Amino acid sequence: MVESTHRSEAGSFEEAVAQVGEGSVLGYRLTQQAILSDFGLRALQQSTLDDLFNDAARSAAKGMRTSLAKILEYRPDRADLLIRAGVGWQNGVIGNVSIGADAESPAGYAFQSGSPVISNHLEEEERFRTPEVMARHGVRRAINVVIARVRGPWGVLEVDSSNAGEFEAADLAFLQGLANLVGVASDRICMEEQLRQSVEHQQILVKEASHRVKNSLAMLSSLMKMQARSARTDETATALGDASDRILAVAATHDHVWRQEEAESVDLSELLPQLCHQLDEQAPDHEIHCDIASFLVRTSAATSIALLVTEAVTNAIKYAYPDGGHGTIEIKLERTGETATLMVSDNGVGLPDDFDPIEAQARSLGVRLIRTLSASVGSEAEFLSKKGTRVVVANIRGSFV
Repeated sequence: MVESTHRSEAGSFEEAVAQVGEGSVLGYRLTQQAILSDFGLRALQQSTLDDLFNDAARSAAKGMRTSLAKILEYRPDRADLLIRAGVGWQNGVIGNVSIGADAESPAGYAFQSGSPVISNHLEEEERFRTPEVMARHGVRRAINVVIARVRGPWGVLEVDSSNAGEFEAADLAFLQGLANLVGVASDRICMEEQLRQSVEHQQILVKEASHRVKNSLAMLSSLMKMQARSARTDETATALGDASDRILAVAATHDHVWRQEEAESVDLSELLPQLCHQLDEQAPDHEIHCDIASFLVRTSAATSIALLVTEAVTNAIKYAYPDGGHGTIEIKLERTGETATLMVSDNGVGLPDDFDPIEAQARSLGVRLIRTLSASVGSEAEFLSKKGTRVVVANIRGSFV
């Protein structure tokens, strides 16, 4: 809608100029209004100050029918006005040459007083000195307006000409309107840049915190393993070992999250194979296979799923192959539309004929965790026994649901 309206207005300006004649005073003013309107639209889209300033200088020169225009930035530490951008100036001027910000120069007086300045006869001017860079370019007349931002005056927009003639008071409306747009757009660009840097800084802090959490969890897991080796009973050693595995599952999730750009969701096809490799190293007497489809879940759900897989694999290692037997454990994730199904299976001895997950939940922390965690990410886990044991969690919700 904005674009079509803008085109319509631009068309009406062009038609009006054509009717009254570009060379007429009215045609001149209408052209300035069209340039101002076009620049205002572009100023909303500019993403860098340099692009904005260069565009403003070109628009100012075009609107004033001259070849020289510049944006001057006030530098408090040097008390001068740096030529930040411009058109028509010799190589090496922009970004390097400055003029005094005192009231003895046209631009300096405009900046100091906050009032626009028109000087149509610089060679005869008694109020101001002519800056050397302007004399070198043969400037004979100049018009200056202040560029103001939220915190106050920022700099000056100046249009110069080496031709005879006069800038008129009516030109100030065009040039000041252009300067006002530059000020507003500058504030917007700077605020957006500050916001971007703030967001990046917060992301770095979050990743650093996650990295430290992961390291702390890994250290805690190691301490629990050491404690398990010196435990007085097998029951205590097993409990400490299981707790250590759970901590490592959480640590693996944190490790994966802080390394990726997107912290709100996790692709299980990247997380679970890492966990699978970690579990495989912890169970050298078993083969753990992983077949995981790409599926995004929220970070909180990823942690629950990692814990769930760890519990199911740990149970399989402890109970599926008694008497020190060797076997295979498979972790598989299949995606169906916007949900997925997770299966952890083995080819061991299977479940007892009278196995009841509700009763088992009361006796086994592992079963209780599997049922609780599965319900938090999808359907409550099913325990199936056919050529081994299979734990199935259906309807796992993706992060886009």
